Amino acid sequence: MTTGAGSLMQQILYVHFHDLVDEQLYAHLLALLAEFTPLVQALSPDAALVDVTGSLRYFGTDALALAERIRARTGGLYGLRSTIGVAANPMLARMVAVDGPPSAVRELPDDLDAVTDFLAGKPAAALHGVGPATARTLSSYGLDSVGRIAAAPLGTLQRILGAAAGRRLHDAARGLDPTPVVPAAPARSIRVEHGFPQDELDRDRQRAALLALTDRLGLRLRAEEQAAGALALTVRYVDRSATTRTRGLREASAHTPTLTSLAYELHERLGLQRARVRSFALRAEQLVPAELASRQLLFDPADERARCLEAAVDRARTKFGPAAVRPAAA
Repeated sequence: MTTGAGSLMQQILYVHFHDLVDEQLYAHLLALLAEFTPLVQALSPDAALVDVTGSLRYFGTDALALAERIRARTGGLYGLRSTIGVAANPMLARMVAVDGPPSAVRELPDDLDAVTDFLAGKPAAALHGVGPATARTLSSYGLDSVGRIAAAPLGTLQRILGAAAGRRLHDAARGLDPTPVVPAAPARSIRVEHGFPQDELDRDRQRAALLALTDRLGLRLRAEEQAAGALALTVRYVDRSATTRTRGLREASAHTPTLTSLAYELHERLGLQRARVRSFALRAEQLVPAELASRQLLFDPADERARCLEAAVDRARTKFGPAAVRPAAA
């Protein structure tokens, strides 16, 4: 199962920090990981991939013990819970990390039978890179589990998904992932958050909170002369678990109605009919300077009026404070 070159078995950690909302603290946590290995890849907003293959001899221990040490230091220094998956490649490390309750270290042995047994009963969507649309396509052919995908001939998968995607899925279902851990700092982003005074089930109040968030986010983007290429919505629940959904914009924007429309779409896709929501966090990603953001000309008088009104409101807030003008529905 080893994906690294040479005879040295790869040891990859997927580290997920729970209840992390502070970007500056996230940077400190990445620096902590870098004390164990230079091969740290940030996965904003609250996770990282860590390749400790070359560090084990230096620390005189194995990957599982090193992961336990990292989790203990995270808790001791910052009071944060963390979950760590230990495996032979990034995909398996991610999957084993989420395969159970939070705040633990879980290891998947680098053994063919162990990996096969671990993957066999997982749904197709558990494989990294298999989204809802691909999962539905596979299910229509009876390939609704990783075990069934692994048993399917390569040619069948390529006819369903195309040559390259079929090959990637064929390998992934067998636990193969050649993706290296590439050292990378977190991408520049802007984050805003709203916590509810009590667990919130009401859809209208949830949407009102989202409107308040996009209003704040748009104001910050315009003040910093930035435009967002994508939005990420993180929903935290009463049991302290969380779900994050990310989607790109057709063109980078700092226009509040555009951001609001996408935030509402992300919210609808989550289908939170009976979920008890504790908080929302909205993050603007793929930031570009505002002057470099393209804008499609709509020749729509209503859109032009909205942008002129937005500029006037920004001037009023600059003069009298952010609370001077707010969306009525928020």
